[in-house]
Amino acid sequence: MSKQIVIIGAGGHGKVVADIVMLSGDTVLGFLDDGKALGETVCGIPVLGPVSAYVHFPDVWFLVAVGDGTLRERLVSRMNGVKWYTAIHPTAVISPMETEIGEGTVVMANAVVNPCARIGSHCIINTGAIVEHDNEIGYFSHISVGAKLGGTVKIGEKTWVGIGAAIKNNVTVCGDCVIGAGAVVVRDITVPGTYTGTPARKIR
Repeated sequence: MSKQIVIIGAGGHGKVVADIVMLSGDTVLGFLDDGKALGETVCGIPVLGPVSAYVHFPDVWFLVAVGDGTLRERLVSRMNGVKWYTAIHPTAVISPMETEIGEGTVVMANAVVNPCARIGSHCIINTGAIVEHDNEIGYFSHISVGAKLGGTVKIGEKTWVGIGAAIKNNVTVCGDCVIGAGAVVVRDITVPGTYTGTPARKIR
């Protein structure tokens, strides 16, 4: 049976999420967004009001479509008692072998999630990203377009792995980090911060 979805956030990420929902056979009722400059529709989908209006939709499913993990966490914490929708693009490859994907997570087109990977709630696995076997991805993290995580990688909560970044197998990255676009992580990261380059080093 088709589900009815309200998406929090009507920006670029929200548009992609709406596309995934519709391709999955479910219905996007509209967006909720606190932006003042939005029109009545975005890509033909109604803007239903500010985020606080979620209370007027008690029987639908919700998904927060905001790229920044800290803001995503803040929005989720505001919305009590709702049902969270997990969006998986039809072209994503998800292993059926003991793989876990948390509620409210989005897995985009051509992403790969291999056996025994565990992805927390409200994460983003972006277009073409590779999450190898036995990975653990913390809540509210974002694995960007084309990023590649080797086997048995652990990513802490609210960490953003940038476009095209690569993380060597058996490496742990703590929470609240940003791994820059194209960076290559070859050893554990234990201190929050922004890391760039090959090998990745913390920006001072």
